[in-house]
Amino acid sequence: MPDAHVILPPVLDLQYAEPLRAELLALRGQPVTIDGSAVERLGGLCLQVLISAQQSWASDGQTLVIDRVSQAFADQWNAFGADFMAPEFGEAA
Repeated sequence: MPDAHVILPPVLDLQYAEPLRAELLALRGQPVTIDGSAVERLGGLCLQVLISAQQSWASDGQTLVIDRVSQAFADQWNAFGADFMAPEFGEAA
């Protein structure tokens, strides 16, 4: 089965957290690739949704890959103190 793809918008703010959570929940149980190349702003709640998704996919034995991240995405992820280069990125999460 090919990976499902999620393309993140430029702004991942408070208003996008619930739609992102719902979109990811609908894809649970299958491999997912998330394209973060357009992200300009990453808010804390969306970061939590993405980390939670990583943990959920890992517990399901599925892969969740956050791919092609923008520099802004990586910088803001790291600014929150989350380790962007964690093994969950690019491998089974």
